Amino acid sequence: MVVIFRWALRLTGGAIIATVLAALLAYFLAARSLPDYTKTLQVDGVTSTVEIVRDNANVPHIFASNDADVFYGLGYAHAQDRLWQMTMLRRTAQGRLSEVFGARTLSIDKMLRRLDLYRLASASVDSQDARTSEALNAYAAGVNMRIAEINENALGRGAPEMFLFGAPVSPWRPADSLAVIKLMALQLSGHLQDEVLRARTSLILPDEARLSDILPDMPGTGIAALPKYSTLFDTPLPRYAEAPLERDPLHPVPERGLAGASNAWAAAPTRSASGGTLMANDPHLGLTAPSIWYLARLELEAGGVIGGTIPGMPVVLAGRSAVLGWGVTSSYLDDQDLFIEQLNPDNPEEYLTPEGFKSFETRKSIINVKDSEPVTITLRWTDNGPVLPGSDFSLSTITPTGHVVALSWTALSPRDTSLSAAMGIMQAADVQSALVNAEAYIAPSQNLTLVDKEKIALKLIGAMPQRNPAHQSKGRMPSPGWIADNRWNGTLPATTNPEFMTPEGGILGNTNNKLVERPFPVHVSYEWGDSQRIQRWQRLMQNRQVHTRDSFVEAQLDTVSFTARTLLPLIGADLWFTGEPAPNGTPERKRQIALELLANWTGEMNEHLPEPLIYSAWLRALQERLIQDELGPLAKEFKHVEPLFVERVFRDIKGASVWCDILQSSPKETCTDIARMSLDAAILWLEENYSTDLASLRWGDAHQATHDHEVLGDVPVLRYFVNIRQSTSGGDNTLMRGRTKGGAGKEAFLNVHGAGYRGVYDFADPDSSLFVISTGQSGHLFSRHYDDLGALWRRGEYIPMSLDQGLARAASVGVTLLEPKAN
Repeated sequence: MVVIFRWALRLTGGAIIATVLAALLAYFLAARSLPDYTKTLQVDGVTSTVEIVRDNANVPHIFASNDADVFYGLGYAHAQDRLWQMTMLRRTAQGRLSEVFGARTLSIDKMLRRLDLYRLASASVDSQDARTSEALNAYAAGVNMRIAEINENALGRGAPEMFLFGAPVSPWRPADSLAVIKLMALQLSGHLQDEVLRARTSLILPDEARLSDILPDMPGTGIAALPKYSTLFDTPLPRYAEAPLERDPLHPVPERGLAGASNAWAAAPTRSASGGTLMANDPHLGLTAPSIWYLARLELEAGGVIGGTIPGMPVVLAGRSAVLGWGVTSSYLDDQDLFIEQLNPDNPEEYLTPEGFKSFETRKSIINVKDSEPVTITLRWTDNGPVLPGSDFSLSTITPTGHVVALSWTALSPRDTSLSAAMGIMQAADVQSALVNAEAYIAPSQNLTLVDKEKIALKLIGAMPQRNPAHQSKGRMPSPGWIADNRWNGTLPATTNPEFMTPEGGILGNTNNKLVERPFPVHVSYEWGDSQRIQRWQRLMQNRQVHTRDSFVEAQLDTVSFTARTLLPLIGADLWFTGEPAPNGTPERKRQIALELLANWTGEMNEHLPEPLIYSAWLRALQERLIQDELGPLAKEFKHVEPLFVERVFRDIKGASVWCDILQSSPKETCTDIARMSLDAAILWLEENYSTDLASLRWGDAHQATHDHEVLGDVPVLRYFVNIRQSTSGGDNTLMRGRTKGGAGKEAFLNVHGAGYRGVYDFADPDSSLFVISTGQSGHLFSRHYDDLGALWRRGEYIPMSLDQGLARAASVGVTLLEPKAN
């Protein structure tokens, strides 16, 4: 026994030592890729010395004697801190993820190959103006300099992830940067999924009139009634719903409701206490570690610019110069249409057009798959766009037999000049010249907010499809591609896009709300991103005669839910302070406690309060009960509470209260019954998942921000090192928006989509401007800059956004000099 014990002890000790040594080796190899920010390098590709000054937040301030060398420095800095992220963005756009991740990502690669984004990006290189072409080439050279440095000096392959996946890094090309823009357009697209869901809901609802309840239009002038989807086709359509599948974190298309959002507002000098223009902007995207945003300052020949960049792109997308501020919000322009293409029954390689049958444009594409044989797919295009398989976006549920689906989308342009437009906006001297430069912008469509020293403006930028007034579905549902009236006739001129300049009231803003009320086909969209936050924003802006930088910060961080203040009095109208006293522990008493808490609540979605969690659980349970019997399995696609739907039902707008009666039950339920049963169900769910003491609940326990690593975030043990989780305030409909994951289960209220970048600019004192991102500047998990800004972001704090060169150098924690190689 003693011998056995000794051997067991030796083996255990040896295993522990081996584990420790392995961990130390892994750390050593990974740490080799940590960038050194204080050094001097002799490099090819520059004509002057490039100085990259890192401040204590790791924001690079890049100086050189010409613009090309500045963009070279930006490429080098991006590759220092975010090389893995850049290569992942490129691989996604190229449809080459499976070379690294195997069969897991094959369906994603197939979709990207069919969309053909990378070929279209490559074709767009020659369409850029001279200034942008120079920047693209210089930026690529800077990225490639960093790659060469990594290879020559064995710097840990550039990122820890490179060791785990062994992905070779090819040189960066100008087309790669344009491909990143097109990938962003895909990540911000939502109309495709909206069309499919509207068609599926139309097919399954027993009462067609109820479609406008569950998928309501934004308040405003009504539109003409649409035909029922099934009447558009002679062929029978499916009448079933597929169970929604969990999306891979690497999938570039977010689930419905998570496509894009943002806030931006501006004040003219007449509404500013300081006498200078003010601006605030916080674009919303999916939360990840690292953030998609990267802060940088570029000292260009036209002057300094500072703000948020996206690694892979040589441009400040949201930020300011000394004379101009610019911000972006998702416009929700309807720039996508699905077309049902009828196959020739005698030749499936042909499809029907207004002129008769025509052959598909086809091309073979080979996808290399790690640890598997290569997969060859056939890409097919019609006049309307690429053909997508029925397995994507539940298209099989709305496609008649003998038909396929094609996509028209403005981002599928081979002459995409969006980067040239963004470059022109960044270097514009005033609002008017920025608007002129923005006319070349194509996709993804944005609302561009601008301020200079005197003027403020807001304009929708991006190509708007030119539809026929006789379009059968007005672009709201898939339509027959062989009918000429349904097809696009190119795009409308940029002058058609809505524009607002120097308004009389001195305040402009957008929260993804409905911009204009115009008739089809210049309507912009029928699907908008917000009907709630805009109400709170209007009140905050109009409550003050003049605003300051700090009042704009307060608005940006506001957590009061207008939705809660509107809906709670409606759904609880017959429940407040009613019923007999009930013993502790009974469902009646628990309900009374919940209602008492909510009755005294201001609607503030504060992370430390119990009321936001009770309210959110109640609303979710309520919508589930309202729609489950009518929609069946399709109800799972409505993962987020639609406030306008609930309001329509409880105000009984056009008979919408009929949703309260459960069709399968004998009794006739009232809306009060459903509200009471939903509250009881919500309390039970809260007790099972959190606590039986309702007053001890915390919204922040459920509403944690999930800055997860897209590749390593689900790996056991490792996920605790790479994921950043934070208790947060806010919610789906607050100005400090923290969009929840939605659906059922304990993760329903996780904060998965929010402001990755926040900036507030004061042009009375530009160097007092502020900005921050949601994680840190570095994508390296061993860097202290991996999550340092995330702590500030969570607390609603910022860092200085100064163009003062002396201040940048005085506070520097590292200076990199890239000097021209001697001949």
